[in-house]
Amino acid sequence: MSRAPRLHPDGKTRCPWPGEDPLYVAYHDTEWGVPEYDDRALYEKLILDGFQAGLSWITILRKRDNFRKAFDDFQPEKIARYNEKKVHALMNDAGIVRNKAKIDGAISSAKSYLDIMEKGPGFSRFLWDFMDGKPKVNHFKTTASVPASTPLSMQISKELSSRGFKFVGPTIVYAFMEATGMVNDHLVDCHCHASCGKSQRKPRLKAR
Repeated sequence: MSRAPRLHPDGKTRCPWPGEDPLYVAYHDTEWGVPEYDDRALYEKLILDGFQAGLSWITILRKRDNFRKAFDDFQPEKIARYNEKKVHALMNDAGIVRNKAKIDGAISSAKSYLDIMEKGPGFSRFLWDFMDGKPKVNHFKTTASVPASTPLSMQISKELSSRGFKFVGPTIVYAFMEATGMVNDHLVDCHCHASCGKSQRKPRLKAR
């Protein structure tokens, strides 16, 4: 796959990684790199990035609605109370990634999230304080220049791990930072590079 930005039929230049997949292109244009400040949405993304470990993000993206249904719309208060019966049901749900360690990790991370919400400044504030509250804007020309992890992602990974979060290695954390706009890693020639840091993701409304 090309590591340079690519021009699409709609006349827009984008990072190369979404290819021509409509779902992936929409995610690239409207979500990836847009600063996210909603506590629960940040928890959801961290858990989904954990499920991505060893897989491609498009695999998780295609299953995201199934994950939301299976995991009670990623409400940490509910996930923290999951019992073995619920875990067994999840392990039999073909719509998600059936990995017991990752499912157990989501439960453990929910408990850690609730602890931060109850005793600390909140999950969003906890994460964004590492960035002094604003995104770091990078200016990479090709994906070959984009790091897999950074000293800061290692620091955040270590802090999350110490608080009981699972599947939060430095590489997963850096992917999470990119996705949630803590860092802007859209390539400089991508049409999203200049705009994504200027908008803030609104909390996703629950389906009624």
